[in-house]
Amino acid sequence: MENEDDQKGYRWETEYEKTWEAIREDEHGLLTSSLEEIVHKSRRKRLLEKKNLKLGMMRHLYVILDTSEAMLTPDLKPTRYLCTIKLLENFIEEYFDQNPISQLGIITTKNKRAEKLTELAGNPRQHITVLQNSAKTSCASEPSLQNALELAAQTLRFMPTHTSREILIIFGSLTTCDPGDIFDTIKTLNFHNIRCSIIGLAAELHVCRKITKATNGSYNVVIDDNHFRELLFDQVSPPPATSSTESSLIRMGFPYHQSKSDGKPSMCMCHLDSKQAHDGFGTDGYYCPQCNSKYCELPVECKACGLTLVSAPHLARSFHHLFPLDCFNEISVSNLDGDCAKHCYSCLTVFQEQTVYQCGVCSSVFCLECDLFIHDSLHTCPGCSSSRKKTDE
Repeated sequence: MENEDDQKGYRWETEYEKTWEAIREDEHGLLTSSLEEIVHKSRRKRLLEKKNLKLGMMRHLYVILDTSEAMLTPDLKPTRYLCTIKLLENFIEEYFDQNPISQLGIITTKNKRAEKLTELAGNPRQHITVLQNSAKTSCASEPSLQNALELAAQTLRFMPTHTSREILIIFGSLTTCDPGDIFDTIKTLNFHNIRCSIIGLAAELHVCRKITKATNGSYNVVIDDNHFRELLFDQVSPPPATSSTESSLIRMGFPYHQSKSDGKPSMCMCHLDSKQAHDGFGTDGYYCPQCNSKYCELPVECKACGLTLVSAPHLARSFHHLFPLDCFNEISVSNLDGDCAKHCYSCLTVFQEQTVYQCGVCSSVFCLECDLFIHDSLHTCPGCSSSRKKTDE
């Protein structure tokens, strides 16, 4: 059975949007474009594809960034590299907002080598700071996909089986200089259940298609910066949990925060390697309940005893991945009854479109914007929450 991506063909052959036909006049006589509506419809389609899928709460993701000479091409303004850095900053913030107890690391590849910028960690500020500093470095020579994948696999292969092991490659080059057989590396990734997804910035490559197909990842080539952002943010949601994912109890600690001025100052564990003399030194911090080590921010894995340190809100925000909100039913406005059903339950906007979305539990009706916001960010139906609140009262 062929892969669905192979059946659809190339985007420029079958999925090209005639945007000039989407222009129309609005009620004020102004020309408007329905391109935004097309984007929203595609996001809605992806929600339906993920219906009733169980997602993992804990993720370990390595982002492999191509920093070869090809990233200096100005087809993405100002260059591919600077555009990627800016989008990655937003991606990291959104990734940890939606996956607060997950971890992320960054690897770069140029000069036929691979270098680890940041280790797997749960501190978004650390990754963003390193990315901003790396924007000043120069791109040079060719990348090496094999070296980068091997470097990421050295860490991911030892991650617990109840977590997802993922690699996201942002690749702008049309070549890769590898020291050995990259297909042996692909077999290693598949053996250790490491899922590899690739976003291409130039054109589709056969080797990239082979990598993603063998590891059950996704492979797409960007059209412009908006499409690039859309593809990147598709990776924020965790992949579906596979049948090989084991269920196990995880020991977690909920540290207490101390901010006493009369306490003894100490160095926090997360700044032990910092070159700045005063970073992490003081009395404020979160103290591990098992070994009393101090940390500046949560979540983090204790370097002394290995206990995962989180707060209750972090755990609560990750819970929606286990039981995702069901997709709303798509219905016509003409089928709604009563004046109250003519506006969105969430934003109270009068429906302008002919299609609206209704919750299957509480029958509340929402517009497309609110439907996407509820499923992407809120993860709970406002109508169901209001009805439960009234019942409790």
